[in-house]
Amino acid sequence: MTVSNQDAVSQDYFTYANRGRNAWQRYLATIALGFIFAVVAASLLSILLALSKLLPPDAAQQLGQPSDPWLFFGMVAVLFAFICGGIAGAARLIQDKTLWDIIGCWRWSRFGWGLAVWALVQFLLAAIDFAVAPSGFHRGDHLSPALALWVLGAILIQTFAEEFVFRGLVTQGIFLMLRRPLPSACVSGLLFGAAHLTNGWPQAINAVWFGIICAYLAIRTGGIALTCGIHLANNYFGAIGVVSAGDVFKGLPGLFVQNTPQLEWWDLALAILTMSVMPWVLQRLRLLPDSTRR
Repeated sequence: MTVSNQDAVSQDYFTYANRGRNAWQRYLATIALGFIFAVVAASLLSILLALSKLLPPDAAQQLGQPSDPWLFFGMVAVLFAFICGGIAGAARLIQDKTLWDIIGCWRWSRFGWGLAVWALVQFLLAAIDFAVAPSGFHRGDHLSPALALWVLGAILIQTFAEEFVFRGLVTQGIFLMLRRPLPSACVSGLLFGAAHLTNGWPQAINAVWFGIICAYLAIRTGGIALTCGIHLANNYFGAIGVVSAGDVFKGLPGLFVQNTPQLEWWDLALAILTMSVMPWVLQRLRLLPDSTRR
């Protein structure tokens, strides 16, 4: 089978996606069973820690209102590791898909470029906000090198898990049905945004656009390496670079803290604009295959 689309550079992504058993019911079953695996694993670990008197009494509260960065990011790492492992295990059982079938074509150079380019973008966007509203920024505190490394490890696991699930398994399933990059990316982005609705409408809308562009980039490059780098830079910068008082990392230590609620929609517009030009920028850097190749 081939991809019924003029953009033949998507053939690599199609090749990986087409491995295994791909009836749409199997994708739904994989996601459901994967989350069941994750919930069971998290529950068993919680019981074990509680019996050992190692589970903090405010562990559940920390996920919604974090105040202890060591505990919060440790829990984030464990939960997303369980989700990724659960989905990978379910995909193997139900669809006969391996981990690498879902990851796709992995190149460390693409991961590094995604990390570097998006870290620079985040720095420039923060600089623009500082120029517009300097009074909304102040120095953070209590960010030690050890904590920065701890956060990096947690965010690495969290962002890889989200890319594995959304730009890997979910987008592969959508792409096999639609066979076209842009419609597939749009559907994938809407699902990614829906998963972020609890963060508020501006962040959910941002997640939709972020998901659309990342899904398109994953399809174009044949895998999730580039988008893993982009996602890691995005979340790590927000976790320790410039911590916004209005997002999920609020109250946690960082190099700088930003409290500019008046720029919420301005920031959303800038983020959408920046993400929109990312495929063009990456094309100019020769990080995307030539879209005119047949």
